[in-house]
Order: sequence, then structure tokens, then C-alpha cells
Amino acid sequence: MVSIKSEREIDLMRISGAYTSRVLDLVGREIREGMTTKQLDTLAEEFIRDNGGVPSFLHYAPKGDPDATPYPATLCVSINEEVVHGIPSARRVIRDGDIVSVDCGVYMGGYHGDSARTFLVGNVPAAVRKLVDVTKECLYKGIEQAVAGNRLHDISAAVETHARSHGYSVIENMVGHGIGSELHEEPPVPNYGRKHTGMRLREGMALAIEPMIAMGRSRNAVCRNAGWVAVTEDGKPSAHWEHTIIVRKDAAEIMTVTPEGV
Repeated sequence: MVSIKSEREIDLMRISGAYTSRVLDLVGREIREGMTTKQLDTLAEEFIRDNGGVPSFLHYAPKGDPDATPYPATLCVSINEEVVHGIPSARRVIRDGDIVSVDCGVYMGGYHGDSARTFLVGNVPAAVRKLVDVTKECLYKGIEQAVAGNRLHDISAAVETHARSHGYSVIENMVGHGIGSELHEEPPVPNYGRKHTGMRLREGMALAIEPMIAMGRSRNAVCRNAGWVAVTEDGKPSAHWEHTIIVRKDAAEIMTVTPEGV
């Protein structure tokens, strides 16, 4: 069942969303060649806890799957062909030319914020830089459709159309989601679909919209490492951008943005 948030709940989500974005601002300032992904994770967890929050992803396990391995970190740090859910490690060193997707969730005041950005490290090839830019554009194309009265798959179609117009593929088995007091709520928000289909969007719906777009022909991500780390089928680079938004009548309200952020 889809939850419609009250204005009081939305006020609380603004707080968790702002802190989520501030974590990514911190990552953007600190990320550099030679760092390990574990160092980024430690910075993020310390910042979240110092500000009275709880990392949303740490120890998260999908409901209804008693055999699932709980996620072991604060951030998802996914490099190059890793689509999402890259587990931070003291052995994983960030290299010149990497693109690094960092996904963060913060639980504060009873509600979650969820956001992702893809960072460029050093001398990234122009073709890969374009992938990152277009994926970010896909996010905002989707957000433009997240207005009351539209259909859910208007968001999906906008993302897919923009990605494919640049020759990229859409990862179909990884999707966005509703969000609120639970990290993952109804409805799922795919990054592909037909316009004018899906449920009617209502003011107060909270959604995490997150395009995952790849350079190659991969339509699905393949999971490894305890079922968490998802990589492209063909090993080609993938980028990931995400915002938590509230559906409004005229334009979606973005919860996970700061003046320093995106």
C-alpha cells in the first residue's frame, strides 16, 4: 500500500534528506585517488552519528528473506562496472579515471532520506564523463514527471527515453522505490516503461527516483558478493544518480539537495 505523507511527515523528511545530501557533499570534498572505499564509509558513518542520525543501510536486510545477508556498511560505493551496492573495503582503492557511485541513506526523526551521486576521479575518459552527465539528466527528466495527476510510468518513460536517445542501456532489474518511515516502501519506480501507465501520482507520495544507466548493452545487473554487489553483464561502466522527492501539484519537491549539492 502506498503511503501519502502528511505535511508534518514531510517536514521530518526534509531533515533526513538534508543530512543525506550533506553526507554526499562531504564525500565529494574528500574523495580522491588513493583512498579506500572503507575510508569514505568511515567518514560518512561518523558524520551521520555525530549529527544524531543512524545509517539507513547498515545491517539492512530485505524483508521476507530470512536467508539474506545484512548489508555491512553505511554507504554503497560502486566503481565503474559496479551498478549499485558496492560494499566498502579497506582493500578497494580508488584509482585515477574511476567513476564512483556513492549511495547514502540517513534515518533521522523517524524517517529516511536516500540519495546517490556518481563522482569523477582524476582523468576520466570523455565518453565515460558523458555517461555520468546523461544519467544525471535522466534523474531530472524523471523528477519533472513526478507531479500529481501524472502516472508512475511517466517518470520511468522519461528516464528511459533520455538514456536511449544517447545510446545507453537502462538497468531494468534495479529500481527506485517509495520511502518514508521505512527505507523501501511501495511503489517500485522502474527506470523504463510506457507513458500514461502505472498508478496515478498523488500529492504527498514520497519516492526515491534513481536511474542506473550503462554504456554497454546490459539490461540487467548481475549480483555477486553475498548477493549485494550488482555489476553490468558485459563489464561496461554504469552511472547512478538518485534523489528522494515529494510529489506535488506543480513540481516535485526534492528532499535531498543542499546549496553545495545537486
